[in-house]
Order: sequence, then C-alpha cells, then structure tokens
Amino acid sequence: MSDDPARSTVTDPELLAEERELVERAVGGDKAALEDVVRRVQDPLYRLALRMTWRPADAEDAAQEILIRVVTGLATWRAEARLLTWAYRVGVNHLLNLRRRTPQEAAGLSLDAFGEDLVAGLAASDYVGPDAELLAREVRLTCTQAMLQCLERGERVAFVLAEVFGLASADAAWILDVSPAAYRKRLERARTRLRSFMDATCGLVDPAAPCRCARRVTPAVAAGRVDPRRPALATHPVSPGGRDLARASAQMGRLHDAATVLRSHPDYAAPRARTEAVLSLLDSGRFPLLSDGR
Repeated sequence: MSDDPARSTVTDPELLAEERELVERAVGGDKAALEDVVRRVQDPLYRLALRMTWRPADAEDAAQEILIRVVTGLATWRAEARLLTWAYRVGVNHLLNLRRRTPQEAAGLSLDAFGEDLVAGLAASDYVGPDAELLAREVRLTCTQAMLQCLERGERVAFVLAEVFGLASADAAWILDVSPAAYRKRLERARTRLRSFMDATCGLVDPAAPCRCARRVTPAVAAGRVDPRRPALATHPVSPGGRDLARASAQMGRLHDAATVLRSHPDYAAPRARTEAVLSLLDSGRFPLLSDGR
C-alpha cells in the first residue's frame, strides 16, 4: 500500500537501537556508516520531493538540499522517531518553505480550473500511435502529479504522507509538528477535495467520468507536457527491488479509488549522481555533522 513505511510512534526497540548505533558511527566519522544512512533515506526523500514539486528536475534539486540537511543534522537526531521518519520531518520542513513555486502554484490553478482544462482538451478518440500504452501511463502519472499541485502545500503534504507513504496520523502529525487532531482535519480536507475532483473527472475512478488518459495523449504532447521521446515519469529509474511502472499500474486493479490512482506511481529512485555529489561535499569537510537538522 505505501511507498515508504516509517513509523515513529510504534517502533521496534531493536531496530531503533540499531539505527542509533549506525548514526553514532556516522557522526563519529565512519564513512561506511554515513553512506549506509544516505542509502536508507535517499530514495524516500526523493519521492517525497517529487510529489511536492511535480517535476523530476525540481525534485532532484530539493532532494539534494534535504539530504545535505539530513546528514549534517545527524548529530541532532535523538531517536525519538525512526531515522526515516525524522528525515521526512527535515524534508517536509524544507519543502513547505521552498521559495520556488510549481507552475500550478504560480498560476494559482484550482482543481476546478484543472478539471475544466482536462475535459476541454480531450481528443475525439484514444491515441493509437507508437508507444500508446506507455504514453497513456505517462499522462496518468503527470496528471496525478498536477492534481496534487492544485492543493495548498500543507494539504498536499498531509495527503502524501497518509495516502502515498501510508503513515499513521500520529507519525504524520509528528513530522508536521502539529497535533494529531489538526493533522486529521487537514488530511480530510485534502481527501475530500481530491475525491470530489476525481469522482467528477477521472475515468479511472468512475467509468462515467469524462476524462480518459488515452484521449489526453495527443493534447499533452502538443502542449509540451509530455515528451513522447523521453517520458519523464513512465521511464524513470526505480529503486532496486522497487515497484516498476507495470507493477504500480497493476496495483490499481479494479478498485476505482482516487487514493489508489494517486498512489500508484513506481518506486522512483533518486539520481545517484546527486547522492554522490552530497557525499563528496561531506568528504570535503565543508559540512561538518554538527548543524540542526530540524
């Protein structure tokens, strides 16, 4: 169900002790331990950044900055939460305050306006050109990313933590530093808005709804939103052993559920060049492991 389960409130004491020992070694200068920490959090943090920023290039920039904040703040981790849960907290704080806005944020695009654009831009028939199935999946992935950007950032991250990463309310509330009750209210607003939008618009959720991914391919290519030569999300590398596009799509099954459609992305992997760049910066001595990661 979830991309990256990371519990803070219900934690295996042995696992937490193992993570504490790993972090102590990393902070103490053990390069192998530091690389292990990076491997554990790099892909989940990238997936978080991608869901919040929409485009892979922007997610790469954000994830690299978050990873630097995480590894340079390791000395402040007190094992009050799982290492990944704490890393999510660092990442969410950065993403909520990111100055760069997505195109939807900059345009003030609402779900209503987005839905009108989708329906108005439908082709008369399904796309049947080269790589038709792949491009229809690219449209779906791009569209669900765009839907999330129509939410206010606080609602967006609440939905992502619950419905995409499968975190419990107490864990997500801790990540956002709000009360569980306040978090649940925020989450319900996001769920209600997205459910209403997709029930009325998305043919994957309701067969009677007007929008069809295969009928959006030609308009999306013409508008430059999808590159048929290099689909950004449908061909994105995935984590070793993670869900690829076919497996993620298959998990939708016949559920016709808004959350299922939004969650059914592959387990995208963070670009390894960015991770190596972070490790190189740490080796340079410019970023000692002393700063506050929150």
